[in-house]
Amino acid sequence: MKRILCLIIFMASVTFGFAQSRGSLHVDQDSRIESLIAKQRSLYKVDSSYNGYRIHIFMEIGNEALDHAKAVKAQFERAFPDIPIYLTYVEPHFRLRAGDFRNRVEAEKCLRQIKPRFKEAFVTQDKIFKPRIDMNKNEE
Repeated sequence: MKRILCLIIFMASVTFGFAQSRGSLHVDQDSRIESLIAKQRSLYKVDSSYNGYRIHIFMEIGNEALDHAKAVKAQFERAFPDIPIYLTYVEPHFRLRAGDFRNRVEAEKCLRQIKPRFKEAFVTQDKIFKPRIDMNKNEE
């Protein structure tokens, strides 16, 4: 009985060893899975934003808010051409937020440069894009 059991285990291990050495694997998968993977990839390409920080510069409501926001944006772009600024409308406010910072420390460092010209500026969490500039080069 022990010999038969040992022989079965030996044969199973030899068979398993040969199966592993071939190096090929065949997987049958539903064709809809590839379709879902392609859709997921396209969604990631469309929404390339992730959680981070920006510097809030301006927020206003009213009939003249858009014109005022555009004027403040132009003023900011002249003062800080290397820092991206975004004009958004979140009902009922127009707002301006600057930068794409991965962490609060980077945002606070940049805020120290901006604060003398834009007294009301503060750091806030926001969806950001991949940072386009190295904020370390703006050191004074």
